[in-house]
Amino acid sequence: LPQKDDFSSAIKRSFNLPENDAYVYHATASVILAQVQNAVDHKSANGMHAWYLDEEGKALPPPPPADIAAYTSIFASTTSTTKVLSAYASNAKKGSIRSTVAANLTSKLLPPSAETKLTLPAKQKAAVKSPYFDIWTWSCQNLEWTGPTEETAKTRISHHILPILYLHFGCVCPSYDALSLISQLSKSKQRGGKADIERPVVEIGSGNGYWAYMLRRLGVKVHAVDNGASAWRTMWIGDTIITDGVKFLSAPPTPLIAAGEDLGKGAKNGLLLLVYPQVGGYFTGKVLRTYQGDVVLVAGTQNANGFTGFADEPIDEWMGREKKDFGMVCRIPLPSFAGKDEAFYIFMR
Repeated sequence: LPQKDDFSSAIKRSFNLPENDAYVYHATASVILAQVQNAVDHKSANGMHAWYLDEEGKALPPPPPADIAAYTSIFASTTSTTKVLSAYASNAKKGSIRSTVAANLTSKLLPPSAETKLTLPAKQKAAVKSPYFDIWTWSCQNLEWTGPTEETAKTRISHHILPILYLHFGCVCPSYDALSLISQLSKSKQRGGKADIERPVVEIGSGNGYWAYMLRRLGVKVHAVDNGASAWRTMWIGDTIITDGVKFLSAPPTPLIAAGEDLGKGAKNGLLLLVYPQVGGYFTGKVLRTYQGDVVLVAGTQNANGFTGFADEPIDEWMGREKKDFGMVCRIPLPSFAGKDEAFYIFMR
């Protein structure tokens, strides 16, 4: 983790980069590490921490560090998400940023119901450690971010740190809850099946493979599929299947699938995972219409800011209208970078 907020040095050490690194990171902006560190050093100058605004569009005073720590603790592996979120809400001062964040997160929370046989993990040490989560926690304190409000959908600023996290770790940080739920589903009974079997996850648009990497460390079989159009500075897996996602679902290339494994047409025997699905080219709609299985997992925005899935609506609204044979059985918040409001969804047929 960055010592004395020296983010640049922490990234160089973590990924064995040269001291004079001049790689240009392209995401929400084009930056090099030196520029990012300069932005970090200037803290909230020039409105760089203006995540929360008043009715006149002026930046509110930043949330206290204790409120930020309370927010990040919601996602810790050693805490119960629902209990900590409840405490985060009940201990918020009336009219504070924390109270509006709590109202937003609570209103959108849908824990898995008993009939799904899924459970949020109990308070315990993480089975696997996530470096992305650790540096995300640091970023919240550094950027004075205590979570999304209903108004976050209107946020149009970001920070220089984001392209670095994107290109080294991926577009959204997996929560320990999300990883646990996917692991449980991978060992669940398939619709119409007679026994519990291990079901593979088919991740379409796997990017640099961070989610696949974390899931595999939990023993989940993952087929990571990506068209290779995006450039990543760090790849977490070495066996990404480079092909078009819709083509893969239509006819999975048998040489790339383990002998004896039958995903079936439309990957009907697997679980579909979409992590930060792109908006352009109607990608998300095409993939969801091609998939013929019974479980859809999505990590993306839970507001209508148009960053993932669809330009003008969140994924649950589209699924409710276009895939009526699926129901949303779970929606839990994900560790959201400053200015974002992200969640993990489970839809079941």
